[in-house]
Amino acid sequence: MNETMVCVVGNVATQPVYRETASGPAARFRIAVTSRYWDREKSSWADGHTNFFTVWANRQLATNAAASLSVGEPVIVQGRLKVRTETREGQQGWMSADIDAVSIGHDLARGTSAFRRVQRPEQASATERPEPNWEHRPASPAAAYEDGSQRQPQPATAT
Repeated sequence: MNETMVCVVGNVATQPVYRETASGPAARFRIAVTSRYWDREKSSWADGHTNFFTVWANRQLATNAAASLSVGEPVIVQGRLKVRTETREGQQGWMSADIDAVSIGHDLARGTSAFRRVQRPEQASATERPEPNWEHRPASPAAAYEDGSQRQPQPATAT
């Protein structure tokens, strides 16, 4: 399927609106994307034109976006671009640019964020696995694995 995938970097312009629909959670918000350029005459950066997009999120992405985003925060949105032409208030040709989001995140080039994994009910009841000890480095390739087994390196065979 031919779709126009875009990745935009900008600021949250409106508070996310969250709704429970028949097909699951949905959220939408507006993002402002302003280009910047170097003005040689003033020897400084200047703001260019600002584009506004309506970002649509569904299911778990909608729930997480509504709980995580606030107006003014820098974000990165990746998704499918949809340009729509409508008739509003008797005017023909009213256009909007929407993004059906696949991924949304804070822009860490402009600040910090603290990630918290969401526990789903089916995951909470599943068997909990212990966190591996990432600080431990095996002394040799034959070191013991987490399940207690010993795996020996296989000798190279000539072909």
